This record gives sequence, C-alpha cells and structure tokens, in this order.
Amino acid sequence: MAAVIRLLSPWGFDRFVRASKAALMGASVEEFNAAKEKLGALKKDPGNEVKLTIYALFKQATQGPCNTPKPSMLDFVNKVKWDAWKSLGCLSQEEARRQYVDLITSLVGAEAPAVAAQPTGSTKSFQTLLISTEDNITTIRLNRPEKKNAITAEMYNELIEALDLAGKDDSVITVITGSGDYYCSGNDLNNFTKIPEGGVEKMAKDAGQLLRRYVKGYIDFPKPLIGVINGPAVGVSVTLLGLFDVVYATERATFHTPFSQLGQSPEGCSSYLFPKMMGAAKASEMLLFNKKLTAAQACDVGLVTEVFPESSFQSEVWTRLKAYAKLPRNSLALSKQLIRAVEKEKLYAINDAEVERLVERWLSDECMQAIMSFFQAKSKL
Repeated sequence: MAAVIRLLSPWGFDRFVRASKAALMGASVEEFNAAKEKLGALKKDPGNEVKLTIYALFKQATQGPCNTPKPSMLDFVNKVKWDAWKSLGCLSQEEARRQYVDLITSLVGAEAPAVAAQPTGSTKSFQTLLISTEDNITTIRLNRPEKKNAITAEMYNELIEALDLAGKDDSVITVITGSGDYYCSGNDLNNFTKIPEGGVEKMAKDAGQLLRRYVKGYIDFPKPLIGVINGPAVGVSVTLLGLFDVVYATERATFHTPFSQLGQSPEGCSSYLFPKMMGAAKASEMLLFNKKLTAAQACDVGLVTEVFPESSFQSEVWTRLKAYAKLPRNSLALSKQLIRAVEKEKLYAINDAEVERLVERWLSDECMQAIMSFFQAKSKL
C-alpha cells in the first residue's frame, strides 16, 4: 500500500481546498479543469480508496472507458489502479467529470469550518427547526408541533440552509424528523393567503423558485440522509421521501398526498421516483387518487425501509443510527454520491418540470377554489 501512496501522491491529494460548486448543475470541461487546479489543501488524507476513485474518475473523464491491457498480478500498483478504472465500466466522460467534481466538493465541504467545531448541541438558531449534532449524527427536527409541523415559506428557507450546513459538517449521517405527534402535515396553506404586491402571479412565481431550490437541496445532499417518520406525513413531506437514502417509520405513521383534492400536482421528483419504486399503478393511487398509506403499506411498496412498534420506535431507530454513524464518513458519502450521480441530471429536469406544472396549477381557478373550500370547511370546525 505504501507503493500505491507514493505513486498516487503526484495527484496532490493533500492539497484539496475549496472545490467549485459544479456538482449542483453538472460539471463542464471548464469546471472539471478548475477542480483539478484546486486540488490541494485538504487537511486530512482521504485514504487510498478515495485516491483510487479520483484516479479512476480522472482517467474515465479524460480517456473514456478503460482500454489498456490488464497489468500482471505482480504489478500490484498498476493493477489496483487499472481495477479502479475498469470498475467504472461504460460510465460516460460527462458523468465521470461530474462525479469527479462531486467527490472533490464532498471532501472539501466536509472540512468546511461552519459547524465542524461543534460536536454536540445546536449549530445555529432557527425559528422553525431544532438542529443538533451529536455522536456523528446531525439531526434536523421540524419544530412547529402546534401546527403539525406544516411548512411555511420561512421553514422552507431554513430547511434549505440547514441542509447546506449539514452537508458540510463533520457528521457521518443526517436525520430529518418531526417534533410532536406529526412528522409533517405538508404545506401550510396559509402561504396562499399572503398575496404580495405583485399579485398572485408573483406569489406563484416566488413559491415555485423556492420549491425548486428546496427540492434541489435534497437532490444534491452529499451524505446519507435518513428520514425518521415519527407520525403522519402529508404532501411534500411524503413526495420527498424518494430522495432519502433510508426511511424508518413508526407503526402509527401514515402517508398521504392529496394533490388532486387541492387542485395541485406532485413535486419532490415523485412523478418519476414513485412509479420507479412502487410501480405505476400503486404510484397513481397515491399521486392521482389521494390514497393514504399506512406505515406497513408504505413499507410494502418501497417508500419506507422498515416499520417499528410505536413503543420502541425511538430507542430502536436511534440505536441503529448510532451504529451507522460509526462507519467511515468518506466511504459512505462517496458511495451515496456515486448512486445519486447516475440520475442527478434527470432529477434536476424532473424537478423543473414539476415546479413549472405546479406554478400553472397555483394560478388555476380549480386550485384557488379547492383552497377556498379548505378554509371554508376549516372555519366551520
């Protein structure tokens, strides 16, 4: 292994610092070259496996799939390098460039000073969230229990910021859960009553831009993201679960996407990910016909990873999460990014299309009437 380190050291893996944000929108040749030039000031050695991955991605990005003869077993150094390159198969050069930049972005992001120096407790004060980092786990807790954790515009902005901070801190995994009896009741429909000076058109446009940024934060999240669903989940809090890596739920959780009832349409990339996960017919029951799933049903169709008894939910889940948090941080993050990179561009496009359709729906008479009916029914309670 010492020989591997010596041969790979010219790549400058001890000099990583701030990588470009190319991973957000895919990496162009210029962004790839910029990432190469910025290799350098990483304070921690990423390890031989990571070095080999970067070597392989560089070769794939610049030369395409491995086309050189396999070195002999006795040529150990060149053989492990060849194996790493060969393992990328037919990955396109464009995808290799993006993964190369994703990888460097993750490494430098993990060393960002924003929250790394605080091993426990809240890393920043938010109005609608509780954030803590402990035992290598960053927890983002929705904290409007009196409103069933319904999402306001303020909470959307805080969640975007919290995800960005969590992606850059030293934690191994990130968890999202809710305070109180609900995980999240979806959008706070009072958002629709706050008409800005530019009228409903500006409201719809601004809301669409905010939603696009919010969903993109999940698409781009660089490390394992785990949902701990502590109660009923509604709307966008359900559709986003397809972008989580693992979802654990209490047995009393339910999953409901009542879009057509409100004259709206799916978001969170669910129009693509739900049919892919559960099949077109089951996805249509949820996304078109408002079927509410129990936790067991959600697990059966692949939306939830595992369901736990309510009495032992918190203890069992957090015991498991603490075990996950002891795994090698870089290995988990880089594996997550390889999995996500395969479809990242498609997810960006799906997000854009869903937001455009939602903006149309928000401006429709059908949607306005449905929301008015909701408030009228609520006022009679």
